[in-house]
Amino acid sequence: MITAGIDVGTQSVKAVIVKDNVVISRGRAFSGFDPAKAGELAVAEALEKAKLSLADLKHVTATGSGMDMAPYANSTISMMGADAKAVVYIFPKARTIIDVGAEEARAVKCDEKGIMIDFVVNERCAAGAGAFIEAMARALEVKLEEMGPLSLKAERASSINATCVIFGESDVVSLIHRQESKPEIARAIFDAMADRVSSMVYRLGLNPDVALVGGVAKDIGFVSSLKRKLGIDILIPDYPDFIGALGAALVAASRVKEA
Repeated sequence: MITAGIDVGTQSVKAVIVKDNVVISRGRAFSGFDPAKAGELAVAEALEKAKLSLADLKHVTATGSGMDMAPYANSTISMMGADAKAVVYIFPKARTIIDVGAEEARAVKCDEKGIMIDFVVNERCAAGAGAFIEAMARALEVKLEEMGPLSLKAERASSINATCVIFGESDVVSLIHRQESKPEIARAIFDAMADRVSSMVYRLGLNPDVALVGGVAKDIGFVSSLKRKLGIDILIPDYPDFIGALGAALVAASRVKEA
């Protein structure tokens, strides 16, 4: 049985195709001004890689902030539900999931079947998400991909405000004027993000094992800071930014079986 999952995010649309519960291909396209078109492109890429056609897909489930705009979707599932399904599929012992994307961070508690039990979402501001790193990188005048490696060179970190992107940027500018080193400011940025995310996790309740997913899971600076704040090791899948789409594809397969 072949099913697909589409994750319509604010920055990109991801598609995953699963055959008999095994991932056979992935596709991605930038969301831009037409997420539906981006969804078509992401699915087309995944189909081409798998040497399949749309007719081969038994069911398509969509997730993400723009899931209502997803093309070809037969059903939808929340991002929290998709995260839970995919993470337990990859890490059977995982019970807490931290998902940090471009515009939002969330923590999810799930059971051994990959069913979401509870969740917490970062409130109304991107200060705990990838957009915060992008804004701070601009203020620091370094490339986004340099932020993580740069932060690892710091011997200490200053304190900055992570309750708001604007306040955080103002703090970074102040540190620059005080001639703090770029590595120390970069670490301060990631530590501030980790503070915000970890407090969200503690409100939910920290239940090992813990998995980190979403695009920011690929940033070694944030991962290092989060590990220090939580005081535990963190599981990270090989394709952390495709977790939502994978969960949706797995849910699609279960819905075909239930039909």
